[in-house]
Amino acid sequence: MSLTALRAEFPVLERLAYLNAGTDGPLSARAVAAAREEMERELAGGRTQAHFARRTELNDALRVSYAAVLGCSTEDVALTTCTTEGIAQVIDGLRLGRGDEILTSDEEHPGLLGALGAARQLHGVEVREVPFDDLASGVGANTQLVACSHVSWMTGKLAPAELGELEVPVLLDGAQGVGAVPTDALALRCAAYAGAGQKWLCGPDGTGMLYLTAELRERLAVTRRGYPNLADPMAGLDAHVHEDARRFDAPSLSAEAVACALAGIRVLEEAGWDAVHERSRALAATLAERLAELGCEPTPRGPSTLVSFPSADPEAERDALAAAGVMVRNIPERPWLRASVGAWNDEGDLDRLLSALRG
Repeated sequence: MSLTALRAEFPVLERLAYLNAGTDGPLSARAVAAAREEMERELAGGRTQAHFARRTELNDALRVSYAAVLGCSTEDVALTTCTTEGIAQVIDGLRLGRGDEILTSDEEHPGLLGALGAARQLHGVEVREVPFDDLASGVGANTQLVACSHVSWMTGKLAPAELGELEVPVLLDGAQGVGAVPTDALALRCAAYAGAGQKWLCGPDGTGMLYLTAELRERLAVTRRGYPNLADPMAGLDAHVHEDARRFDAPSLSAEAVACALAGIRVLEEAGWDAVHERSRALAATLAERLAELGCEPTPRGPSTLVSFPSADPEAERDALAAAGVMVRNIPERPWLRASVGAWNDEGDLDRLLSALRG
């Protein structure tokens, strides 16, 4: 599929310069049709045993696609409802307590900070923040886990490559990584990688993934157990969780949501991940250059799809841009707006943003 054909898959781009995939990616017509087809099937045929077999079939297919974009085996991928769910399962599952430390950065999203706050408030774990660029050198004697973004949601910087050389496990928040930039969990040498289905993979809200190495998987307590993550659910109190990452699967994912997610990611697969990554990062770099020329020097960033730039009144300017048909977001507690540039965007979208900024 050509990149022109890719753009045509997303009806929202006919009306808007949609530069907000870092919040939620655009939905393709194909993804919505897949969800509608599942709902029609349920409407006509009811939800019997065949319906649950269909859910399993869809889950298996989505796990294959998620594993492919993460560069890992399907047995190492759990299906979750969001990035935050995967993060929380890792942090809670480690069963850390007083005297233990988790190292994080000063640029983290509330989805990670919430789980870290729970570990501190409920279990007495020490949480220490350091500058994003200093994470690898910030590990101390009591550090049991490094938890940080793969791509900073604030600036678009990539996590230091040196994190892969640490002896302590590293948990990466991949909400702005998987689908947006090349992501090879094995090459990153992280112990866990939590990602989103609704952002750069253009799936529906309520979908996500968690990659876990076998070593870390065996260390984590699985406190949330139910039919989907039990290998022998009819064994009652003696039931055991799956041996592989399915032990961390979400308790319930609807057939329509999974079908939507699967159709959405297949659109991107057809365009080719190399082309998708190259196009989106090149467009983002172009936007950064053009913003600088306009006098809106972006924040220091990495080779990612995010471009944050200064604004005197971010919320008001965000709303004004939306009224002009340009969708971006503001970064809370920072005087910045953020554009999320995907392979489905084009130069016309950038022109529309820059024109609106000029007033």
